[in-house]
Amino acid sequence: MAIVLGFVVGITLHEAAHAYSAYLLGDDMAYRQGRVTLNPLKHLDPFGSIMLLLAGFGWGRPTPVAPARLKGGILGPVSVALAGPASNLLILLVCAALIRLPTFQQQGSALFWGVVGVAFVNALLLVLNLIPIPPLDGAKVIFPFLPRALNGFVKFMNQYGPYILLGLVALTFFTDTLSPLGFILSLAGPLLQALGIPSIFG
Repeated sequence: MAIVLGFVVGITLHEAAHAYSAYLLGDDMAYRQGRVTLNPLKHLDPFGSIMLLLAGFGWGRPTPVAPARLKGGILGPVSVALAGPASNLLILLVCAALIRLPTFQQQGSALFWGVVGVAFVNALLLVLNLIPIPPLDGAKVIFPFLPRALNGFVKFMNQYGPYILLGLVALTFFTDTLSPLGFILSLAGPLLQALGIPSIFG
C-alpha cells in the first residue's frame, strides 16, 4: 500500500510540476487540458496504473508541452523537464523532515512505513527520470546542450530511445543475470541514506 501511495503522490506531483512550469513559461497547452492540478485522475495513465497494481511498476500520462511557446530560449524546455524530478526531490525532503518527528518515528507504524514508502518510490522516480534516454526528463535536460556534431545521435535516440528503455526494463524484469535498470536505480539507496531515510526493504 505504501508503494502505491508513493507512486500516486510522486507521479501526480511530477506531472503537475511539468504542467505548471510550462504554464508559467508561456505554454498553456497542459493548462487547457486541466493538467495544472493535484487531482491524480488527471495525471495517472489507465494502463500504467494497472501495471502498478499488478507488477509494482507504473507510469503517468505524459504532460503535453509545446517547446516553441516557452519563454527563455533553450532554458525553457530544460526548466520544464527539470520541474518533474525537482518535485520528486521536494517530496523526498518533506519525507526526510517528517521521519524526524516523534509522531513518525515509531517503527512498524502505518505512519512510519507510509513516509518511508513514499520516500522510496520518489527516490526511484527521481533517479529514473534523470536517465538521459528519451522520453525521460534526463534526455530533455542534456540533449539541448550537446554539440551539433551529435545531432545524428540525438535524432537516433529520440526515435529509438523508448525502445531502448523498454529493452532495459525487459532485461531487468525478465533475466536473472543482467539488470541494467536495477543497477541505475540502485543509486536511490545512497540518496535515501544521505537524507536519513531507511530503505523500505530494510
